[in-house]
Amino acid sequence: MVPTSPKILALSGGVGGAKLALGLAQVVPSDALTVVVNTGDDFEHLGLKVCPDLDTLMYTLSGLANQTLGWGQQDETWQFLDALKRLGGDTWFGLGDRDLATHVHRTALLAQGDSLSAVTAGLMRSLGVLTQVVPMTDDSVATLIHCQNGETLSFQHYFVRDRCEPLIKGISFQGIETARRAPEFEQLIAYGDLSQIIICPSNPFVSVAPILDLAETWKALKAADCPVVLVSPIVAGMALKGPAAKMMTELKMPSTALAVAQFYADTYPGLVDGFVLDEADAVSAEAVSALGLTPLVTQTVMRNLNDKQALAEAVLRFSDELSSR
Repeated sequence: MVPTSPKILALSGGVGGAKLALGLAQVVPSDALTVVVNTGDDFEHLGLKVCPDLDTLMYTLSGLANQTLGWGQQDETWQFLDALKRLGGDTWFGLGDRDLATHVHRTALLAQGDSLSAVTAGLMRSLGVLTQVVPMTDDSVATLIHCQNGETLSFQHYFVRDRCEPLIKGISFQGIETARRAPEFEQLIAYGDLSQIIICPSNPFVSVAPILDLAETWKALKAADCPVVLVSPIVAGMALKGPAAKMMTELKMPSTALAVAQFYADTYPGLVDGFVLDEADAVSAEAVSALGLTPLVTQTVMRNLNDKQALAEAVLRFSDELSSR
């Protein structure tokens, strides 16, 4: 189906992006928002297809997210993992019993020949998610972490198994050269009347870059007749979730919101119109403006649902202001 009504497009990774996506889903009609999600983190584990970022979006938007752990489902139990441990199995990746059902069902549907897009849509419907959530691609793209010790790790081995401890020297995306945008994503870019494009506060290197690099998506978004607004994932020199700040340091970049703005300005020139940074980084607003990005200083730390909604509303207002200039 070719989209015809104006759409807000949000690009998201996992936890940080999902928070803003939830805020957006609370303040705009469900049929006006599409969230395209990174799949570079996807991997096969114990014979199962695991899609960490897609699942984080699904659990967050359905109200099932485990707020204590920050991943997985609430009221989770661990009988499968305990039994696997007794058998001497691989337990470094925490598969809860409820979460396991998601991976088993997804894997079975994919084995029947369903696309990841179709499977994702079905899973979302089953859990009552009305917002359209789309994988960036139905093809295989794998984020690889190149370590300073010469080792190359899949992202989940780096992030979960090795707890982000290895020092990194580079990142690449295996399969990105031949992968295509998922059909719904492609249709939205080709035919959709995009009103706003929002890059959620996700890791620039391993969550957002795979989406933008896929089939030169960043150039297609740059050509869209609407503003692109990016929310910094770095606040006061720290990543609120995940290894972004550590990665920046090891890649010889300052771990600052300004460095995030510089990265996007250099890597995807002309893409980002507006840059949202936290009040803690207000001193960098003038330097952000000097990069050609219009800054917005506001509270970006999302501790509760009210914070998520407030940031979503601030971002949407900011985007509207940019549109009217």
